[in-house]
Amino acid sequence: MIQVDNLTVGFDRTPILEKVSFSVQAGEIFIILGGSGCGKTTLLRHLIGLQEPMAGQIVIDGQKLTGASEKQRESILSQFGVAFQGGALFGSMILLDNVALPLEEFTRLPKAAIRWIAASKLRLVGLDGYGAYLPSQLSGGMQKRAALARAMAMDPKILFLDEPSAGLDPITAVQLDELIVHLSEMLGITFVIVTHELASIFALNGRVMMLDKQAKGIVAEGNAETLKNDRSNPAAWRFFNRRLKME
Repeated sequence: MIQVDNLTVGFDRTPILEKVSFSVQAGEIFIILGGSGCGKTTLLRHLIGLQEPMAGQIVIDGQKLTGASEKQRESILSQFGVAFQGGALFGSMILLDNVALPLEEFTRLPKAAIRWIAASKLRLVGLDGYGAYLPSQLSGGMQKRAALARAMAMDPKILFLDEPSAGLDPITAVQLDELIVHLSEMLGITFVIVTHELASIFALNGRVMMLDKQAKGIVAEGNAETLKNDRSNPAAWRFFNRRLKME
C-alpha cells in the first residue's frame, strides 16, 4: 500500500532522516515510533504530501506522490484520511458538519446523502447521537473519535494518525486503541500511526518501525514484544524497557 525508497527529509537543507526505505502492507497497523526529535512527525508530513522530500520517493497504492502533478496529487490524496494530534476539529461547527466537510468539498453527493454518511461515520466510532454537539462540549477522547470519523468520511484505504492517544487518560486511551484495532479488522483499513506511547504500541499489536535521532534513520523493525526482549539492539531495548542504559 505504501512504498518509501531512499527518502531523505529535513529543513533548510539539513536532513533529519537520510535514505530511509520501508513498505506498509495493505490492511496492517504500522506504527512509527522513536524518541523526541527523531523525525516521526516530519516523516508523517511527507507521507501525507504536506512537504516535498529532499531526495527519494513515496509511492501510495502504486501512484508516485513525489513529483506528482496537481491532478495526480488530488487522486492520491483522496485515498487516505488524516487525524492530527489535536483533532483539528472546527470549533464553530457541530460534529456532523465537521465530518461532512470533506464530502461537501470533494464530492457532488446530495446534501441528504452527505449527512447520512457523516452520521454513519459518527456511529462507527461510538458517537451516535452527538452530531449536534460542538467540539468544546466533548471530552478529549470524544474529540479524537470525531476526528477519526472525519478522517474516514471519504472511505479511505489508508488512515494516518498522529499521536492518537496523546493527552488522554489511560482508560480513554485503551478505548481508542481498541477502536482502532476494531476498525482495522472490520474494514481492512491500513493504519499508519505515529506514537511514542508504549501502552498503545503494545495494545495495537502492529508492526513497528523505530526511528533514531542520532542514526537519522531506522534502527529497528518488527513486533514490539520481540523488540522489548531483544538485547542485541540496545536502542530498541532501552526504549521498550524504559531504561537509560543496558543492564
